Amino acid sequence: MSDPLRRLLAAPPDLPVTAALTELGEALRTHAVAVVHAPPGTGKTTLVPPAVAEAVEGRVVVTQPSRIAARAAARRLAQLLGEPVGETVGYSVRGERRTSRRTRIEVVTTGLLLRRLQQDPELAGVGAVVLDEVHERHLDADLTLALLVDIRTNLRDDLRLVAMSATIEAERTAALLASDGAVPPLASVPVISVPGALHPVETLWCPLPAGQRRTDDRGITPAFHDHVAATVRRALAEHEGDVLVFVPGVAEVEATVRRLAGVEADVHALHGRLPGAEQDRALTEGPRRRVVVSTAVAESSLTVPGVRIVVDAGFSREPRTDHRRGLASLVTVAVSRASAEQRAGRAGRLGPGVVLRCWSEAEHAHLAAHPEPEVATADLTAFALQVACWGSDDVGDLALLDQPPTHALAAAREVLRDLGAIDDDGRVTARGRMIAGVPTDPRLARALIDGAQLVGTRRAAEVVAMLSEDVRAPGGDLVAALRSLRAGHRSGAWRSQVTRLGAVAPQHDARGPLTDDVAVGLVVALAHPDRIARKRPGASSYLMTSGTGAAFDVRDPGPLAGLEWLAVADADRRPGQREARIRGAAPLTEDLALEAAGSQWTEVDEVTWTEGRVRARRRTLLGAIELASVPLSDPPTDAVTGAIREALRREGIGLLSWSEAATTLRVRLDFLHRVLGEPWPDVSDEALTEHLDAWLGPQLARVRSVEHLRRIDVTAALRALLPWPEAGRLDELAPERVEVPSGSSVRIDYTAEQPVLAVRLQEVFGWTAVPALAGGKVPLLLHLLSPARRPAAVTADLDSFWDNGYPGVRADLRGRYPKHAWPDDPRSAQATRRTNAAARPR
Repeated sequence: MSDPLRRLLAAPPDLPVTAALTELGEALRTHAVAVVHAPPGTGKTTLVPPAVAEAVEGRVVVTQPSRIAARAAARRLAQLLGEPVGETVGYSVRGERRTSRRTRIEVVTTGLLLRRLQQDPELAGVGAVVLDEVHERHLDADLTLALLVDIRTNLRDDLRLVAMSATIEAERTAALLASDGAVPPLASVPVISVPGALHPVETLWCPLPAGQRRTDDRGITPAFHDHVAATVRRALAEHEGDVLVFVPGVAEVEATVRRLAGVEADVHALHGRLPGAEQDRALTEGPRRRVVVSTAVAESSLTVPGVRIVVDAGFSREPRTDHRRGLASLVTVAVSRASAEQRAGRAGRLGPGVVLRCWSEAEHAHLAAHPEPEVATADLTAFALQVACWGSDDVGDLALLDQPPTHALAAAREVLRDLGAIDDDGRVTARGRMIAGVPTDPRLARALIDGAQLVGTRRAAEVVAMLSEDVRAPGGDLVAALRSLRAGHRSGAWRSQVTRLGAVAPQHDARGPLTDDVAVGLVVALAHPDRIARKRPGASSYLMTSGTGAAFDVRDPGPLAGLEWLAVADADRRPGQREARIRGAAPLTEDLALEAAGSQWTEVDEVTWTEGRVRARRRTLLGAIELASVPLSDPPTDAVTGAIREALRREGIGLLSWSEAATTLRVRLDFLHRVLGEPWPDVSDEALTEHLDAWLGPQLARVRSVEHLRRIDVTAALRALLPWPEAGRLDELAPERVEVPSGSSVRIDYTAEQPVLAVRLQEVFGWTAVPALAGGKVPLLLHLLSPARRPAAVTADLDSFWDNGYPGVRADLRGRYPKHAWPDDPRSAQATRRTNAAARPR
């Protein structure tokens, strides 16, 4: 260990974590892995890395979730050592590295370590890795932890690993590390708990006045921005110390800073898109009071010195993905209670502090307990590509704290297949490794690689850098946004990203003279071919190749609204809305759309049943967008049959013309199927629809309209279903009619559960038993009618009825119908259809 580190550990700062350093060293010597559970402000980020360096040989790599945090952590530790950054302590972040051969502790972003692991899984020269802020559950952090467990299991059992958490995720992390395949197996992983060192923090509830809204469908309302700024002014007036303000995103940071013009304090913005010098100024105490307006980057992963007051707007920006529509974006959501506590704790590091929360105590009780891990909500395309590059066949084999949702992972792999990054078996391709080597989202990497050949490397890098930095375009116009970045004085982060991307992209000049409109539109379309959009005829909205509708905000449509073709970079769909809202787009042409999304070009013959007709046409499509359509004069028979089948499924077999004979035959067959079963066919709506070919057969192929459909002889079609040789017994088992003693042939009603014979009582004199159907299995149910054909009695046991029911019916009706026969003994009486004075005995 170097002398500066030895001196620091011999006389460390008075921080709570100091008491746990000896225990940590022992844990690393005996178990090689450990979890440090320490709240913010305990000094874990500052003193744990030197303690780990004392226990191991080689470099100690320390991860931080953001570039700001990595640079700040390295600078803080270097100051304690009395050295410049880059000597004993250095850092590496995207586009910037300050290390030397003497560096023992290197602070890096988690994403950078993830890429380093892919290039050098054995981590040559590294003795230990310290993962900080694992409780934040960023996707890169979860995957990096899983890969490090895999490395310890299969490559480097000597690699020391420390995971640091500010929450109860520490116990879950320890359980995960205990299963890393160590020999001998680890019974448990030490969890080293460090007590918090926060001073009391008073909570003041500062909700928006009644009648005003914090958000609307555009996001944070101007009224709430005003309220946050007013709360900051109140904090400055009523309390001592610097103020740290939490708002959800860059746009909100800038809106709040503008509203604080003129306050008696230095106002600084703090977010990841700022140049390093401006970030450093925000993290450095000055001669005057300061107000630091920050995104969630200051929540737990870095220290803002001098803060005694926190103003919390109560929102955070989290990834959300609509996998069905292929829309991924950052959305503004209410902060969780756990995050609110983390933010409040920033006011209690130096002494008693105060947090002013811009919501009510009642609202606080309804907040989610914890934020969701990114693996459950984020787009998984980059994650899936990293897993494929690692060579893992099954994500379930990786030691992840939470497994990704199956449908989200499947959607991500489908995107990678479309990009040519993985093959049909899920293995990474050479193109996939090239895409993974570009430090940005795989879609943007594809746009950079392919766009460089079309619009030139420099211009492709400019557009991709703009898209990767989540630049908000006024009116959604990305061409205007690009020109603003080129002319702007606050675009240092974008310019640095352009340089980095240009260095890793294929080197090409533009293919002929190109305008910015063409270049931006083409590169955006290459990045998001599923979001190429065409204006719907006669409407202001668009249809994207993915099949999702999209539109500009009607209150501020911007200069692109009304263009025929668009390349959409950013769109989101809010709950309850049918269409996505376009937030960033560029002009496009049909030719450029085909250039960018040629794989989605298809020509299909489509036969449908529309408005009572079979309509056949040949459609040329780009995804879901129709480019052209011409009629088909002779569509394939199977396609016609399929269209009619779908119409019958959708609208029901009532589309056919059901004659009385067809209906009667159907109910008879249904009766036999219910009573006797096979081979008598099922003729329910569902069965007939499912097996159209079996009974309608070739008749469907001649159908072109509803008139043709209704000319089909349904009775003959149903007879095609009759089983052989049982068909010869149909009239015996389920006769259409039955001859009664009067000589009448009476139709049987098969529509009820038990077949019904409705007949006037005088026509069944002489019967002593009811006829049975289906080979004697089911007796007819007699509905015995009065001479006026009104129900007089219902029976399936006629012999019993003559003895018990008939006398009462006779007494009731003979006075009303004296001209009809009402014999004393109906068993022996002559059945009749006529009006007689009396029935003669037979």
